[in-house]
Amino acid sequence: MTNPVVSDLLTRSNRLGADPRNTNYAGGNTSAQGTDTDPVTGQPVELLWVKGSGGDLGTLEEAGLAVLRLDRLRSLVDVYPGVDREDEMVAAFDYCLHGRGGAAPSIDTAMHGLVRAAHVDHLHPDSGIALATAADGEQLTRECFGDRVVWVPWRRPGFQLGLDIAEIAEKNPQAIGCILGGHGVTAWGETSEQCEANSLEIIRTAEQFLAERGRPDPFGPALPGYEALPEGERRIRAAALAPVIRGLASTDKPQVGHVTDSDVVLDFLASSEHPRLAALGTSCPDHFLRTKVRPLVVDLPATAPVEDVVARLKELHQEYRAEYAAYYARHATPDSPAMRGADPAIVLVPGVGMFSFGANKQTARVAGEFYVNAINVMRGAEAVSTYAPIDESEKFRIEYWALEEAKLQRMPKPKSLATRVALVTGAASGIGKAVAHRLAAEGACVVVADLDLAKAQDAAAEIGSADVAIGVAADVSDAEAVAAAFREALLAFGGVDLVVNNAGLSISKPLLETTEQDWDLQHDVMAKGSFLVSREAARIMIEQELGGDIVYISSKNSLFAGPNNIAYGATKADQAHQVRLLAAELGPHQIRVNGINPDGVVRGSGIFAGGWGASRAAVYGVEEDKLGEFYAQRTLLKREVLPDHVADAVFALTGGELTRTTGLHVPVDSGVAAAFLR
Repeated sequence: MTNPVVSDLLTRSNRLGADPRNTNYAGGNTSAQGTDTDPVTGQPVELLWVKGSGGDLGTLEEAGLAVLRLDRLRSLVDVYPGVDREDEMVAAFDYCLHGRGGAAPSIDTAMHGLVRAAHVDHLHPDSGIALATAADGEQLTRECFGDRVVWVPWRRPGFQLGLDIAEIAEKNPQAIGCILGGHGVTAWGETSEQCEANSLEIIRTAEQFLAERGRPDPFGPALPGYEALPEGERRIRAAALAPVIRGLASTDKPQVGHVTDSDVVLDFLASSEHPRLAALGTSCPDHFLRTKVRPLVVDLPATAPVEDVVARLKELHQEYRAEYAAYYARHATPDSPAMRGADPAIVLVPGVGMFSFGANKQTARVAGEFYVNAINVMRGAEAVSTYAPIDESEKFRIEYWALEEAKLQRMPKPKSLATRVALVTGAASGIGKAVAHRLAAEGACVVVADLDLAKAQDAAAEIGSADVAIGVAADVSDAEAVAAAFREALLAFGGVDLVVNNAGLSISKPLLETTEQDWDLQHDVMAKGSFLVSREAARIMIEQELGGDIVYISSKNSLFAGPNNIAYGATKADQAHQVRLLAAELGPHQIRVNGINPDGVVRGSGIFAGGWGASRAAVYGVEEDKLGEFYAQRTLLKREVLPDHVADAVFALTGGELTRTTGLHVPVDSGVAAAFLR
């Protein structure tokens, strides 16, 4: 049974974390002190339950708590070696743990255990950080709260900060919490309800103070020409710029992108003060660990021609990399971790919005959310004072903190297709759906494209959240519809790296019964459709300069001359030769083009369910539900081919083992000798 103290802590944490005004994603931590039974002695023991390293308050569960013996934790004060060696105390927390399991204690554990209150909240609200980063934040804190909230000068998170807060709380018994300079807020209380009420009082009082005292234009007057573009134009321009920006942001290592065009971002970029403020960078440690020390900002008006913006982006990117390398050189010491990469995590484009990047979609999205928090902080600080974030040297100490590096090294090895964005056509059923599921399981972000939007969205939802898969409408026979589908992919994930031409249909008729409409329909969907999809994919991949993969799901019928399928066989042969032609043309861009020739994929197939199965069964004189077995018996292996087997082949071609293979056709047919490649 869960301890009631823990239940109250989780309820409070989830409530606080659910409101972005209180703290950002995975930001802050909460704790509770209470009594439980020691499983060895059977005696009561005083414990501290505190959110562990890396968790999120809004979704916190009991497994995400670190549990420590309070007496042992507080005894660490007696062996504390001083601020120069305070990082050693994190390892010492392990000797204070109680029981088995639980999360790893975070750097903020000392704050929660040393403050003499049963419940403690440490949060990163925009309103609190605005006061914390104001040039005269200490004076503003007194004006805002009187003596109920105390100012704590900036100090890097750690054991010494815990000691500082504990001392201030003891000397100010009337206080309900404190503002941590450059960082956030901490509140405490003797009950969980009181602690939560004190946290919310600090946050809401700061909000009200900023609203009442703040000037109406903290970012200065509007900058002519930098206003937000109309939504439709904005999205088209964002999609046009996305491949270039993602390619630049992936110079050191591949990244997934996210686009944000919220009013907060667009209004900031339309103001005269945005260049100065953006150059100052973020302040809260959680912010710049996600967003890097500062963003890359395009210094052209919203209406500048796209080609001019692209050219300027490339210039600014080189400048950014040089400046970041210089920043590292200024502050690195012999024992600093190696520079992790000099590319920006945040790129701001006036009139269009913000492009944010990370190792996966969630990380990229959250980085953008953190920069929105940073903009809100700047607004609040500038409204009542001047925004004055912590010194650059302090930012470096946190960004390249040995403890942060250790946390990064503990992260699991990424999956084979991590950071890759895949678009699969005809992916709401059959082979396409199996391919989409397999690529997502291997770490890719997946765009499920299908003629039926509702089915595409349902198939994407089966895979996971919008951080993993989205569904889009795509009539592959229509060039504008194809371009629109790719735009959705670019706006969702920043680019495209892997495309599977799977959309198809079949009409099985003898030559004399095959109509012109039958011929045109099959060629429009498969031959023309594959051409249109590959053309759009190649344009994006070339702009990204990251290489890529294009895979055609062709057919055994591209080689084998079977009866009564002239239109289908001819269009599959067309697709097969497109593979060879494009492999030759796109190779210099490191774009690999390969094909897969399945046969007899009956179960789960949209084509077979749409009448093709009944037609082929009639041709071969078997019952339709026995068609898969029939196909299997005519193969060398005598084994039925399923959609998952085709998906396996797609992964084999794109998963990183066949990096020197292009122009290949892989049969997935259990062995049809007549379709052997010659």
